Amino acid sequence: MARWLSVLAFWVLGGASFALVFLVSPWWLFLTVSLLLIALVGSFDLVQKRHSILRNFPVLGHFRFLLEFIRPEIQQYFIERDFDGRPFDRTNRTAIYERAKNVKDVDPFGTERDLYRPDYEFVRHSIAAHPAPDTVPRVRVGGPDCTQPYDMALFNVSAMSFGALSANAIRALNGGAAKGGFIHDTGEGGLSRHHLEPGGDLIWEIGTGYFGCRTADGRFDADLFAHKVQAPSIKCVSIKLSQGAKPGLGGVMPGAKVTQEIADMRGVPAGQTVVSPPSHNRFHTPEGLCDFLAQLRALSGGKPVGFKLCVGSRSEFLGICKAMLTTGIVPDFIIVDGAEGGTGAAPVEFEDHVGMPLTEGLMTVHNALVGVGLRDRIRIGASGKITDGFDIVKRVIQGADFTLAARAMMMAVGCIQAQQCHTNKCPVGVATQDPRRARALDVADKTERVYNLQRHVVSNAKQFVASMGLQSFADLHPTMLMRTVGPNQSKSYAEIYEWLRPGELLSSPPASWVDDWNAARADSFVLTAGSVTDVAARAATHPHMTSTSNPLAV
Repeated sequence: MARWLSVLAFWVLGGASFALVFLVSPWWLFLTVSLLLIALVGSFDLVQKRHSILRNFPVLGHFRFLLEFIRPEIQQYFIERDFDGRPFDRTNRTAIYERAKNVKDVDPFGTERDLYRPDYEFVRHSIAAHPAPDTVPRVRVGGPDCTQPYDMALFNVSAMSFGALSANAIRALNGGAAKGGFIHDTGEGGLSRHHLEPGGDLIWEIGTGYFGCRTADGRFDADLFAHKVQAPSIKCVSIKLSQGAKPGLGGVMPGAKVTQEIADMRGVPAGQTVVSPPSHNRFHTPEGLCDFLAQLRALSGGKPVGFKLCVGSRSEFLGICKAMLTTGIVPDFIIVDGAEGGTGAAPVEFEDHVGMPLTEGLMTVHNALVGVGLRDRIRIGASGKITDGFDIVKRVIQGADFTLAARAMMMAVGCIQAQQCHTNKCPVGVATQDPRRARALDVADKTERVYNLQRHVVSNAKQFVASMGLQSFADLHPTMLMRTVGPNQSKSYAEIYEWLRPGELLSSPPASWVDDWNAARADSFVLTAGSVTDVAARAATHPHMTSTSNPLAV
């Protein structure tokens, strides 16, 4: 009753104020409008049934929603410390912005990080350090079945689709790649004129929706692919198996972003949310994946072909390795995406709790390929929160040959981590299809920033290697990357992790790998009944596993 009386009071005061407009002065109209507006909002709050807080606290309850709306900005600009922010902290973002703008690249007074915290990582430098070489490191991608090999840069633009990003953002990214001589992954959204016109090298990513090379019913169109892949700027082709931020799910693009241009490019209806299938319909087994790799390589005229995945099950990846051995078909490259990777839209549970982080996934892929004797034929790319020279050196030590970054490159073109990518309301015109917002992004200026960021990061990575007394990235070794594992104790990656020897899985798999190796199949991604029984038997012997707690127990 008190709430209704308070709202009624505003109606009465508004009416009285309205009378004063005629009796005293027209200036009372400002107060009248304010009082009547409050009374109107309060009345609506009392009768609506969607928000309990507004029914109990009419008008005042709106301040709660206002504060919630601006909470991310308050947190980012006024509360969090330089190392608190997520996914990227302020120090990280500042370094990216400064390098992209080609301004200062040094900090004063020493590190602010806690060097004794668990999991702190560092590299071993050398007394025999030397200046970094002037040469730009490159990695030759292309196995014996590839007739058009490609020399990959050390740091590249990771997968981001036109649709998720604006046309101006895509043009800036590709223009920076053209100027800097590095490669730009199209993302699963397919090829657009915005990818092609700046002239930068491209990885054409083929996702589960086969956008840009699909039939009307969503299947792979070999003729359409063969026609488009001949574009000179397409240097490599990548099959997307899964994505770090949402492994096990297909890509999602909200309908608000599906303009007519994007719909025509992808072959989907305009204005409707586009959800890619969670898996491919072109193949259903590891051997089928290898056949598809061979088909794409043949259709492309011998360009390097590989696949991208976030590792989930080690036995599934070992099944792919077995398929490579049985079919004789080997990818030219594999891009490992970490669970810490970014996305424009995904359920928070998938972002937080599905897939291997990049460190574990990368070392799993590297060791598996070493163990089956194929590592020398396949190049490995690493993608997932790579922003600086240390990240590159770290990932190379863990098994990568080259790296790719998405969000760091987005920041180079102006991203402020507003985390509005899924709303079509990106405030800086990067992740939006709103023409008014996108026009704020100046392509020429941001092209230069992408170029600057890439060359500064690679330069710092080269200096890291030189400071370690090494001549090239090929000299890096797990003994050189250290991690704090406890109070007053650090160990190298060679001590912490197991590293397989060439061909070891084929001759005598180590105990820690033997179960996954035996469970892996070249003709199926799914564990066999026998392997499930073996897993159940092993689980049943665990002291904390009982018939009620073990879902595999019979």
